[in-house]
Amino acid sequence: MHAVPKKRPVAENGDGGIDITLAASIANGEDLGSIVRHAFEAGKPEALLHHLRNIVKKKEVEIEELCRLHYEEFILAVDELRGVLVDADELKSMLSGENFRLQEVASSLLVKLDELLELYSIKKNVTEAIQTVKVCAQVANLCMTCNQHISDGRFYPVLKTVDLIEKDHLENILVKALRKVIEKQIPRIKLHIEKKVCNEFNDWLVHIRSTAREIGQLAIGQAASARQRDEEMHARQREAEEQSRSGVSDYVYTLDVEHVDEDSVLEFDLTPVYRAHHIHVCLGIGEKFRDYYYKNRLMQLNLDLQISTAQPFLESHQPFFQQIAGFFIIEDRVLRTAGGLLSESQVETIWDTAISKMTAILEDQFSHTDTASYLLLIKDFVTLLGATLTRYGYRVQPLLDILDNSRDKYHELLLNECRKQITDILANDTFEQMVMKKEYEYNMNVLAFHIQSSDMIPAFPYIAPFSSSVPDACRIVRSFIEDSVNYLSYGGVMNFYDVVKKYLDKLLIEVLNDALLNMIHSGTLGVPQAMQIAGNIEVLEHACDRFLLQAAQLCGIPRRLVERPHSGLTAKAVLKASRNAAYNALLNLVNSKLDEYMALMNLVNWTIDEAPEHGNDYINEVLLYLDSVVSTTQQILPSEALYKVGIGALGHISDSMVTAFLSENMKRFNLNAVIGIDNDLKMLEAFADERFHMTGLSELRKDTSFRDCLVEVRQLVNLLLSNQPENFMNPVIREKNYGALDYKKVASICEKFKDSPDRLFGSLSSRNTKQDARKKSMDVLKRRLRDFN
Repeated sequence: MHAVPKKRPVAENGDGGIDITLAASIANGEDLGSIVRHAFEAGKPEALLHHLRNIVKKKEVEIEELCRLHYEEFILAVDELRGVLVDADELKSMLSGENFRLQEVASSLLVKLDELLELYSIKKNVTEAIQTVKVCAQVANLCMTCNQHISDGRFYPVLKTVDLIEKDHLENILVKALRKVIEKQIPRIKLHIEKKVCNEFNDWLVHIRSTAREIGQLAIGQAASARQRDEEMHARQREAEEQSRSGVSDYVYTLDVEHVDEDSVLEFDLTPVYRAHHIHVCLGIGEKFRDYYYKNRLMQLNLDLQISTAQPFLESHQPFFQQIAGFFIIEDRVLRTAGGLLSESQVETIWDTAISKMTAILEDQFSHTDTASYLLLIKDFVTLLGATLTRYGYRVQPLLDILDNSRDKYHELLLNECRKQITDILANDTFEQMVMKKEYEYNMNVLAFHIQSSDMIPAFPYIAPFSSSVPDACRIVRSFIEDSVNYLSYGGVMNFYDVVKKYLDKLLIEVLNDALLNMIHSGTLGVPQAMQIAGNIEVLEHACDRFLLQAAQLCGIPRRLVERPHSGLTAKAVLKASRNAAYNALLNLVNSKLDEYMALMNLVNWTIDEAPEHGNDYINEVLLYLDSVVSTTQQILPSEALYKVGIGALGHISDSMVTAFLSENMKRFNLNAVIGIDNDLKMLEAFADERFHMTGLSELRKDTSFRDCLVEVRQLVNLLLSNQPENFMNPVIREKNYGALDYKKVASICEKFKDSPDRLFGSLSSRNTKQDARKKSMDVLKRRLRDFN
């Protein structure tokens, strides 16, 4: 059955193209919204509807044609479908029968299956119960272990166990009662552990504070031992240098092995700190413990920084600084080993607190201290504290600055003490030459200060050219140098030699020299005392070089630097000036004593009738005194001083003799009296020549000898004894024979010169021609001198 296809009518008015396009869009399943929208916008919806109907009709025609083409196949398919329905009914009846037989067979099996499922449920419950019991037993064992650790005080395993229970077992505990008990006990356990370790830590705080002083004492003792070893090494170096300079060939070589102190590592127990910190970290409250540790240690430091008012600081300063040293040694160990318990900034903060407090205490105590030795003791311990804590990296410069700022006060106190000591030794000195009977006395008083005049050991008893105050003063100076170096060493100033030198100059000038000048100008000294003081100053002046060398050695300055030109002490020149002042005082005293003897010239008979054969009585006293003065001066003073004393005394005698002729008390004198003065003068000249050569002064090659000091009175006596005194007015002769005489003095003396007494009949007295000629010449001289004046 094939149907003949009908011809499609041709679309009129060109609408066939629209139908084709619309049909293609529908066939392709495209969206017709745009076409519908366009039709409505164009106002032709009826045309679109018409086209759609045309398409529907066309599809219906196509379906009818398709049915006509497959009619036979459709009939066959329907027949087959009917056969399938019959087979389906037969199969259904067969299945119903089989199902009935299966139900009959499986009913007993279903009963068995229910029983099996019930057994499986029981097994599951039992298994779960066993597992729960195992978990509970395991947790119970962990709890027992935890309790045992708590009893043993092993808190870290406790926390590990509790953490294990919390993380791995707590959620697996199905017994709610047990889980609630455990959940309730865990915070209690942690709190108990926290309290326990805190109590242990608090006990450690108490213990470590009491132990800190011992730790500080041991550490400072190690620093002191190290300092002593350094000083011994430097002393050996200085000794080797001295031997090298002196040319000693027997050198002793020693191997310096560094001394290792067995106790160099300070031992103290930080276990409670480590434990408490670790436990708190494990509890998750590490920051809380760090803050607790810092605050408590800061409070302890503030307590340690409070000085005791019950005893003087001099007695309490060592325990005070030992406590501070121990505290910061402990903090350094905690910083390095406690795993972040302390930070460097925290240590710096507490150190700044401590050092500001210590500097304030030192400033206050130094301001009230009036004894140099106290300052030195405190300073020594402070420097040891600084050396100790420097080893642990602490900044101690502010402490050293305080010591440096107090050095002027220390030296003023030291100078005051030395001033009192020197005043006392000068007041107690008899200013007699020191006698040493034994060699040890010589070593102790002479060699110890290098003030010997010779390198040879003298015979004993030895009479020194100085008195007992010289070695005593040297001891005071040496002690001053040592104390000054001790105060300045190990402080903030590295090269302190110039500072020591400055204060040494101050001691020698303002203390020693001033005390000597006060003695010189006191007006209570006799000639022996003044002479001895001059000799003492001479020795002390030479000792200045040794004082400076001692200061340089203690300061570690090479000797060659000290011995350079212009590197000596100013005090040496000052003492030299004081020595000259002592010489002048000595001369004044000698001259004063000579004036007492020369005053005996007033007893001379100036109008004696006969010429004496010997000297006057006063000249013997003068010569005895001069002899004692020269002998003593030769023993005590150097040749230059002896020379000054000699020419000063003889010059004064010459002036005194000339003054005697000029005295208003002496109205006239005659030739016989002049002859007696000439005898006196000859004795003086003989004494002057003898002493000038015997004392070795002639070897000094001075321009003026002792005899030259008597030249004025000698020329005056020669003029008065001259047969032609009028030659004095001759410039050539005067320059040659009378150059030391003054016109006015000669005129005054000549007016008093009377060759013979004035008598009523004096012109009738017998005279020889020589006397007449001398008298006439003298009268001419008198007249010419009157005219000249």
